Amino acid sequence: MAQEDIVLKLTPAEINLVLEGIGNLPFIKVYALVGKIQAQASAQIGQEPPAPAPGAGQDG
Repeated sequence: MAQEDIVLKLTPAEINLVLEGIGNLPFIKVYALVGKIQAQASAQIGQEPPAPAPGAGQDG
């Protein structure tokens, strides 16, 4: 069964709050989701997604 995409309309502040919340979860579980959110948001506001922080993901 294929999963459908869901389109949400959130402000940048709301997106940052969501990212802050999932940032408290283990990196290994959320890194792909964080990247997907950042890529989609950046495309909509015309910016390049930020590069991963050095050493990111070495905790989990």
